[in-house]
Amino acid sequence: MTIQNAATGTPYKTSNGRSRRRSGARSRRQRTALALARTGLALAERAAPGLGARAAVRMLMTLPRAVPGRQAATVPDGDRQRVNLPGPAPSSIVTEAWGEGPAVYLLHGWGGDRTSWRRFVGPLTRAGFRAVTLDAPGHGDSGPGAYGPGRTLLPEMIAALRVAAGHHGPAHAVVAHSMGGLAAAVACLDGLPAARLVLIAPMPDVPSAIQVFAEAAGAGERIQARMPRALERLAQVPLSHFDAVQRSAELETLPTALVIHDGGDRRVPFGLGARLAAAWPSARLHVTHGLGHHRILHDERVIAASVDFLMAGADC
Repeated sequence: MTIQNAATGTPYKTSNGRSRRRSGARSRRQRTALALARTGLALAERAAPGLGARAAVRMLMTLPRAVPGRQAATVPDGDRQRVNLPGPAPSSIVTEAWGEGPAVYLLHGWGGDRTSWRRFVGPLTRAGFRAVTLDAPGHGDSGPGAYGPGRTLLPEMIAALRVAAGHHGPAHAVVAHSMGGLAAAVACLDGLPAARLVLIAPMPDVPSAIQVFAEAAGAGERIQARMPRALERLAQVPLSHFDAVQRSAELETLPTALVIHDGGDRRVPFGLGARLAAAWPSARLHVTHGLGHHRILHDERVIAASVDFLMAGADC
């Protein structure tokens, strides 16, 4: 039997329940590690919030381990290519493409990979699009980025999308999920040409991501207050550059956008996506119920709404 990672779509083989036992052991280790991290952050909150902020940022930029989850659609392998990234250190990303026609780029969320989009491939290619998926640095089959194996930051996701579009050709549209949604929005704000944008459960800015992380990790207010500066030192870019809400509200000409968000999303609260939809010019908000943060990518109605929206602005 094959089960699938809800975040990444990676298949896992099971045999007589051995995989379930290993999964249970892995989950216990992860819970223990999180409990220890929460204890350390609580101590740092009182005694050394600056040190705690640096530790929290290191935790934030560390990609989560894959866990078994929902099975993804089976589709034939596409045209898989390895594309080099610019920079002093050799690095590359993996892309996979299907079909012919206007290019639609699909960017996964934090800890995901290109197989997150398997259920989108068939509907997109049947509609006359070329579906191009990619693994961001440190994700899936792509190599590590500048921060080493298992770690990355938002600028690397943005750069990966731009490199993929430069390699495969101009984007008719970008479809992106969660933190990938913020990466796609910022890429368009920075000038990536695209006619349409579908943002599924998007994060609107980095402070919101910090708050979501801090609540999960148990980081206190003093640590949270110091995390933005610690992130800016690492990224060497002001966090205001990644504020899709503020930046989009100041512009009139941007890709027409569809924001899809589940009202019960417990990973990225619904209000965050709604805030981005309200600020983005010509954006429409599509609300779902009962799909959460990851199952929304597998829902046939969500896929159909996304493809219909893309077709409305395409010459296929």
